[in-house]
Amino acid sequence: MNFALLGYGRFGQAFAPLLQQAGHRVRVYDPQANVPEALTASSTAAAVANASWVVLAMPVPSMHEALLELRPLLHPKQTVIDVGSVKLRPCALIGDVLGAQIPHAGTHPLFGPLSLARDERPLRIVLCRSLQHPDAARRTRQLFKSLGCEVIDQDPVAHDRAMAETHALTFFIAKALVDMGIGEDLSMAPPSFLGLANMLAAVRGDAGHLFSAIQRENPYAPEARARLLDSLNAIHQGLLADGDRNSMSIPDLTNP
Repeated sequence: MNFALLGYGRFGQAFAPLLQQAGHRVRVYDPQANVPEALTASSTAAAVANASWVVLAMPVPSMHEALLELRPLLHPKQTVIDVGSVKLRPCALIGDVLGAQIPHAGTHPLFGPLSLARDERPLRIVLCRSLQHPDAARRTRQLFKSLGCEVIDQDPVAHDRAMAETHALTFFIAKALVDMGIGEDLSMAPPSFLGLANMLAAVRGDAGHLFSAIQRENPYAPEARARLLDSLNAIHQGLLADGDRNSMSIPDLTNP
């Protein structure tokens, strides 16, 4: 099958080889990226001209403008999917612009360049189907299963609520640790901390688009962050109070 990949950021660069390894043909359009000559298309129109699938792999803030440009180029035999880490706004945008005429579905691959490089299996992907296009959801499920993915059905609201309490909080914590310079030297890190290494590497490798998307484009992320901060502060205050109560029993090791 022919794929038009619109966007060649970190995920696009990982997704294109995955499609090619499965025997699909890929054309990429991203004027901001250094796309290999064998994949590059000169324009959006050139990328989608013979494509059965159109993959939106650009940042969420760019999606509306891209959809408006894309809409006149599409026909009902094509299927449009996005691969964003949030689903409420992208699914709404795609539904508004493409409507009942152009088949579409929302997806969130729960894998990225690092997990693909580590050859993690099974790959998982969330599928948010459009009620207007059940056949598009069926085809999308078959596509990702053929790529070795486990497909999880979810609606956009439930997806974003779950991601706010997992993906967003994980990156929030990791961003704080990275900004503090923690984890740069792992020579004495215990196994319990080494479990965080992949999380820190993901934040360091992000140009800021993913962090911004999962924090700013997910409407449930602010509440999740606030609850985390309240919980951390409560634990911190509890430890301080316990320390004050136990301070008299701590021996002074500075005066033997």
